[in-house]
Parts: sequence; C-alpha cells; structure tokens
Amino acid sequence: MPGEQPNSILDTMLMGTYNQSMDAKGRMSFPAKLREALGEKFIITKGIDGCLFVYDTQTFEKKAEKIQSLPMSKARALQRSFMAWACEAEPDKQGRVLVPQSLREAAGLDKEIVVAGVCDRCEIWDKKRWDEINSNGEDELLEALEGLDF
Repeated sequence: MPGEQPNSILDTMLMGTYNQSMDAKGRMSFPAKLREALGEKFIITKGIDGCLFVYDTQTFEKKAEKIQSLPMSKARALQRSFMAWACEAEPDKQGRVLVPQSLREAAGLDKEIVVAGVCDRCEIWDKKRWDEINSNGEDELLEALEGLDF
C-alpha cells in the first residue's frame, strides 16, 4: 500500500501480466493488483519499444527530477518523449482509466491490450505487439542474464 513501509523489495515491485480490453473511447480496466500498488492517481507516458509506461506519482517525480538535472544537450529528446506525453490517470469507480488518444496512437493500442508489471513501472502494450516482442527474445534474455547468477 502507498505510504506503508515495505517489508521486502517484492512489496514495491510491480509484476505480472494481464490481458485487458480497451473500449472505443479509450477506457481500459486497469488490473486491481497493479492499481493498488500505483495508488489513487498515476502517470501514463510514452514508453519505448512501442508501449506506454505507467508510474506511480512518486516514482515519476523522481525520474522527472533526474531528467531535469541533465544538461539540455543530453536531456531534450528525453524531456520531449517522457514529459511532454505524460498525463495523470485516475481510475473511476469500476477501475477504468482513460488513455488519451495521442498515447493510444503512439503505442498502436487497439481493442486487445496487455498490461505488464515491470519492476518500478507498468507497461501497456497492444496484444499483437506484445506477442511479437515476446516470441523471439530468448537470445536477448540469455545475454541479459549472463553474469547475474541465475
């Protein structure tokens, strides 16, 4: 729960994969477990690899401060991508959030979507894109695991 002292890293880790759907107005049911961890309001912004990133407000503020502290020559593209696309989301009583059309278009979101908890953020993917990304990544995963004592 937001504000409580975590007992372990797993208490603050966002994880899991959830198949969801999006209606024609851009509303989606955000998974209850992830909603609980993110808090009453959270931030959705453009991510990388064709997805959207979702952060709790505290984590987003920390990342924004880091970006703001960088020299303009290094930060301008990151500022434009991370900050300019950001919007606040607040789930309604049914747990649905509205994803703005600009963000839906940026991530190619259609009716079938996937929400994945990924450490300190969630990612929102178009289901077809998610399946593509995850169908051919074993070599990349193996390379990433090297040296991590797995």
